[in-house]
Amino acid sequence: QVQLVESGGGLVQAGGSLSLSCAASGLTFSNYAMGWFRQAPGKEREFVAGISRSGSSTRYADSVKGRFTNARDNAKNTVYLQMNSLKPEDTAVYYCAADYLLGPTIRTGGSFYDYWGQGTQVTVSS
Repeated sequence: QVQLVESGGGLVQAGGSLSLSCAASGLTFSNYAMGWFRQAPGKEREFVAGISRSGSSTRYADSVKGRFTNARDNAKNTVYLQMNSLKPEDTAVYYCAADYLLGPTIRTGGSFYDYWGQGTQVTVSS
């Protein structure tokens, strides 16, 4: 049974930092590109960041580029999202997701992802 478990969310002031983790089990982690998505109240889910199977490539939404960093440790079956210079508009539930792929592609559409975590709340106060 595949499980993705996010941790690290919380409340932070604008300009602060948070680090999210997503621990995966029940799958061959290195066969999956990993993505981070978020959904704010009343808004649609959006792609935030993604990392290729090997970790050699990353991809970011324009809104977080330069502030967020995505990394993975395949030996620990864990993907990370370091979030710096947080803004109130970053407030959302953050989800990690796994996309089974044979190549180095990072896809931004949520429908491509096979497994999802339960989400972790990130709240940025102004």
